[in-house]
Order: sequence, then structure tokens, then C-alpha cells
Amino acid sequence: MGEFGRTPFIQGDLANRPKWGRDHHPYAYSIWMAGGGVKPGISYGESDDIGFNVAKDPVHVHDLQATILHLLGLNHEKLTFKFQGRHYRLTDVHGHVVEPILA
Repeated sequence: MGEFGRTPFIQGDLANRPKWGRDHHPYAYSIWMAGGGVKPGISYGESDDIGFNVAKDPVHVHDLQATILHLLGLNHEKLTFKFQGRHYRLTDVHGHVVEPILA
């Protein structure tokens, strides 16, 4: 997975197929998780009919990070790093473990 999906439509000059592309798209994308405490055989969340926006059960990147850290046995609220005299969290002041995907 990455931090972006791809737009659900092509970009570029329709007459120049080799130059077609798809830009970054942070609004709705899929990831695949398996093992390590993830419930098997489920899908969580939905996009709209063209895959442009979230239609059901959105998961913010902070929630995803909190969930992955939880699966690794780490409490995202206690995992901090010091930078310029302040303690920071990977999930900032946000993030909730996505309980429905846990086995």
C-alpha cells in the first residue's frame, strides 16, 4: 500500500495513448491486509460507484496507522518521538483502532 490511490479516470491527451496516466488520488483507495490479527475474508469500507470518494466506513490515515501499530503490539498514543523539544505521535492527536477488522 501507499499513501495514495490512483484517479479512477485517465489523464492526458486522448490521441496520445502512450502518454496516458493516472494522478495521485487520496480520497478513496484500497489496501490489502492479511495475517497478524486481521480478520480473514472481510471487506471494510466502500467507495462510490466510480471509486472517486468514500461511500461507507471511511478510515483516515491516522486510523490506519493506529490499527497497524495496534496489530504490532504498540499503543499509538504512547509511541512518541521528540522533535524540536516536543513529543510527537505518528497519529498526531488523532487515530482510532479500526476494531471491526481485528480477528
